[in-house]
Amino acid sequence: MIRFASTAFALSLMSASAFAEPVAYDFDASHSNLAFSYNHLGYSTTEGRFGAWDGTLMIDEADPAASSIEFTIDISSLDTFWEERNTHFLSPDFFDVANFPEATFKSTSVEKTGDSTLKVTGDLTIKGITKPAVLDVTVTTIGDHPMAKVPAAGFAVSSVIKRSDYGMDMFVPYVSDEITVTFNAESMKAGAAAQ
Repeated sequence: MIRFASTAFALSLMSASAFAEPVAYDFDASHSNLAFSYNHLGYSTTEGRFGAWDGTLMIDEADPAASSIEFTIDISSLDTFWEERNTHFLSPDFFDVANFPEATFKSTSVEKTGDSTLKVTGDLTIKGITKPAVLDVTVTTIGDHPMAKVPAAGFAVSSVIKRSDYGMDMFVPYVSDEITVTFNAESMKAGAAAQ
């Protein structure tokens, strides 16, 4: 009888987990950074970042394939730490921010590739052009935040894209066509108030 009850309890847990839904998380922008870098003429690596962005993150710990992300970047928040270069990058030669103020990413699949790694495939749209992109994700930690006392998750994300795919091929190949994008982020369960 005890064995039967134990088996029934285990089956009920399995059944409950099978119907579990992804949990929404909000990004903590104060502890996150969206950056990019590229090679300049073979001499140096130039870096920049986007200061304004937002996203919707859904995490399913039991079934990572059910997780998803949608992300929007405010292109006008670009900063390469040199004002003249910022102005040029926002011009029609590159991002053409007047006509295309936002870039977006929407995941189409999430694949677990290791104990703490994921491959996230999705559609990246820049300047109105949509191409597939792959994000390599390392889950740095997931669990209760020791200070905020709420469920939290941290990630280190990287991807390499070709700017020429999005109509930005000026100075290629002298200035690298390949751009390395990194996103180091903290997130907390949506609606969970910090203590």
